[in-house]
Formats: sequence, C-alpha cells, structure tokens
Amino acid sequence: MTCYDIQRRHPQYPDHMQALVRTLISSLPLVAVPAVAAVETGITSVGPAVFLFTVAIALLMTLVLRSIISHAMRYAVIRMGRVRIRRALAKRGKHVMSDFMLPGAYGGLAHIDYAVMTAGGILCIRAVHSSGVVFGGDEEAQWTHVDGPTRRRFLNPLIQNEGRRRAIEAAVPDVPVANLVIFTGRVDFSSPPPANVIRLAQFDSFVAKFVFGPSKVDDWDAVWMSLKAAALTDDATRRDFAAQVGFS
Repeated sequence: MTCYDIQRRHPQYPDHMQALVRTLISSLPLVAVPAVAAVETGITSVGPAVFLFTVAIALLMTLVLRSIISHAMRYAVIRMGRVRIRRALAKRGKHVMSDFMLPGAYGGLAHIDYAVMTAGGILCIRAVHSSGVVFGGDEEAQWTHVDGPTRRRFLNPLIQNEGRRRAIEAAVPDVPVANLVIFTGRVDFSSPPPANVIRLAQFDSFVAKFVFGPSKVDDWDAVWMSLKAAALTDDATRRDFAAQVGFS
C-alpha cells in the first residue's frame, strides 16, 4: 500500500504524521543529554561545567531543529493544500483560473489565487493553507493561527481578498463576483466563521446553496473569455508584482 493509498483512505494521515515526525525529531538533542552528560571528566570542578555546556548545546540544537522542522512542515502543508484545492476545483470543469494578476482596484496589481465561474456569478477565492486553530472575526484586521507550539498572526483573508474581488469586478463589469476564503487544511475555528469562510470539504455544498441574486448576464462564455483576456500571467508582470509586495 502506497502513501497515496493511505492518504486517500485516511485524510487525517498527513496531519498525524507531521505531528509525530515533528515531535520525534525535535526531541532528539534532549534525548542525547543524559548520555553525553554521564561522561566522567576526572576533574570535579569541570564536571558541572561540561554538563551545563552540554545542556545548553542540546537546548540550542532543539530550538534550531524545531525551527527547521516547523518550516518544513509548513511547506508540506502548503504543497498538500495546493494539490487538494486544485483537485476539488478541477471538478468544476474548464471555468477555473488560477495564479494570475489583474490591475488592482486601488492601483498596482492584484494577485488572484483562484477564480471559478458558477451558474450565477464568479467566485474570487483566497486559499489559506493551514492546519490547527484559527481565531478572528470578519472585521478584525489580523487573525491568529495556532498549530501546536506555533502561533502566528496573518492578515484577515476576507479583507485581503476583497481588493482582489473588486479587481475581477472591474475586469468584467456588471457580473456578480463573490469573495470566498477556503482553508485547505484541517482547521478549527474559535468561533463560527463568516458564511464566506469555509473548509475545502464544504466547497461543493457552498456552491450548490450560494445565490448571487439577479444577474443581467446573457452570455457567460463571453464573460469568461473577457476575464481570461484581462488576466496577466507573463514574467514581467510577476516581477512587477513581486517588487510591489517587497516594497509594501
């Protein structure tokens, strides 16, 4: 049985493995302390110093290893999240766009994670690749993400994605465009999230129940072609966007 088969049958498998690997590896230096500290120096005054030095080195190594493991696990969560959301959106057919830029509604450039055309309008999707517990309300400028010992603050994805939604709206006027945030990992929310903040597993039911309201659009294919024509994906634009992000 391959890792892929295990993951397909047990969706929680990657998250449990990540936690186990993080715990085992990050604990290795401290496990080695008793063995190293037990070495006899033969000089009474040196023994305690060697022990303290060994403990200090072990603690330092533990902190370094935990930092490395935390970054590696974060990278794995992001990669897995991207795979998951692409598979989910692929079921929507050809009317899915990803990783493109548009002129920003407030100037500069706006990076769109995903845009999906549904029966009533376009969903502007901001994907957040995280597992753990998320704290934050729709009006708060920053949210908090806690995953084990790791705690970090990040921009409110709803506010962040609103500018992107307006960029799509400017590219295809008179078309309903909705702001949607999708968490791709195994997350829990400290309080009920806003209606347009969902887990990836809820995407199909969200689309089935979502109602944009009255629409004046007669030719959705023409709308989609207009959005594709407006999308910027060339290397020069990506460099400009990277410079914009770096400057801000």
